[in-house]
Amino acid sequence: MTLLLTWLSRRSLRFLHAVGALLGWAVYLASPSYRARLKANATQAGVSTAQRRASVAEAGKMALELPRLWLRPRDQPIDYPVQWDGADHVTQALDRGQSLLLLAPHMGSFEVAGQAYAERFGARQPLTVPYRPARQAWLRELQENVRTRPGLLAVPATLAGVRQLMRALRKGQALGLLPDQVPPEGMGVWAPFFGQPAYTMTLAARLTQQADVTVLLMWAERLPRGKGYKVCLRPLAEPLPDKAGLDEEAWTAAAVASINRSLEAAIAHRPDQYLWGYHRYKQPRQVPAVP
Repeated sequence: MTLLLTWLSRRSLRFLHAVGALLGWAVYLASPSYRARLKANATQAGVSTAQRRASVAEAGKMALELPRLWLRPRDQPIDYPVQWDGADHVTQALDRGQSLLLLAPHMGSFEVAGQAYAERFGARQPLTVPYRPARQAWLRELQENVRTRPGLLAVPATLAGVRQLMRALRKGQALGLLPDQVPPEGMGVWAPFFGQPAYTMTLAARLTQQADVTVLLMWAERLPRGKGYKVCLRPLAEPLPDKAGLDEEAWTAAAVASINRSLEAAIAHRPDQYLWGYHRYKQPRQVPAVP
């Protein structure tokens, strides 16, 4: 497997995206459960048939672009064009001396988003991101070795990893989170996501309450025919709720719902590149059903 990944890492981005599109459709056609989930999730969000079909290929592109992103030398910059849209939001926050909380939905290439931030801003404000360790031992070891780069620290999504995130934020550094990732038991609440209850992490909402933190949405859109990426940064679509008159539990639930609405607004920019096949509405073990 390592030899195959190494071979793929040396192919052009256009080649990887072309083969990845075929892979995405092969997985879609071979798995009835994945096909049904993707269609149900996209339909729930009001995505058109054309956009839903495009997302099938985009999921495969995401998988095939990873070897090239992971296996290049750590000190080698991303070797394809990266455009920026909204980078001034980061610059302004850094000029104010604020830390950053970057919320990235499962859209486009979130691996590129993190690496591109580290290359442009990491020397000034390093970025820490959590990741979920793979179940396969060989892939878990690979993740540990390739995701950390200059200006970018990847930590496992464990209790120890969360402590590292908190320490980084208190130091005035940047954090990156996938807030639409289903959290483990006890680390989320049920909140609407495209009109359907989804078990949603509370960590993002709680981190917004740290002093002097700017919250931004971030994603990296794939450009057509392997021409690179466009990294987009936007403020939240709506301000988080005021804490006045709310206890901690009520405020957290309201803030989580607000963040979900901002994610929906971001996804509307490129619904064809969102991972609709992700099991977003699953009920984790030991978590009570939707009240």
